[in-house]
Amino acid sequence: MELLSLNLGHARTVPYADMGVTGIDKRPVTGPVLVSAPGPKGVGASGLAGDDVCDKRHHGGDDQAVYAVAREDLDDWQRELGRPLANGSFGENLTTLGLDVSGARIGERWRIGADVVLEVTCGRIPCRTFQEHLGEKRWTKRFTERGAPGAYFRVIVPGEIRAGDPIEVVHRPDHDVTVALQFRAVTTRRELLPRLLPAGEALHPESLAQARKYAAEHAAGHPAEQAG
Repeated sequence: MELLSLNLGHARTVPYADMGVTGIDKRPVTGPVLVSAPGPKGVGASGLAGDDVCDKRHHGGDDQAVYAVAREDLDDWQRELGRPLANGSFGENLTTLGLDVSGARIGERWRIGADVVLEVTCGRIPCRTFQEHLGEKRWTKRFTERGAPGAYFRVIVPGEIRAGDPIEVVHRPDHDVTVALQFRAVTTRRELLPRLLPAGEALHPESLAQARKYAAEHAAGHPAEQAG
């Protein structure tokens, strides 16, 4: 299991981004990059030094500090789309090898290199900027239907990482709340929201609030729905 590619993006002007600029076009870098908690959403940007986040309303912040995608998932999409997808094509900071990123559990912790420890918080919700950047029709729908969104992380232990660093899963919670489950629950199958609750505070705060609200609203009338 390794960090195959470390990718950073610089702000550029495009006609399709809500803010008029985007940092989604991320490219591999070779040297070490400092990883640290960037601050709360709306204020903090990326957890990687030199990586631009332009729309802080929806991206970046402590609970979405780093985004990872499995090279294996990019390869699957390459075959389906019939075109090459370079590392960083999905706007990911980390392109991994040998890890089921969407199968990671919420709260799972990875050590990358000697020091950096990251914690899984949620999956990536596709947006118009992602679709236009990739240039594929109906992309947001297709990406959602596939249900392999990659994972966002918060930074637990800061430090430097670089391409080629080993990745080790140093903590795996005993619940079964995976990134894929969280993604389905907040997108296409809201009845699954109560199943996210065992992940507790490790969940992205917005997902945790959604799960708690749904469970409270349905507790009296639909108790069986929570058990399912």
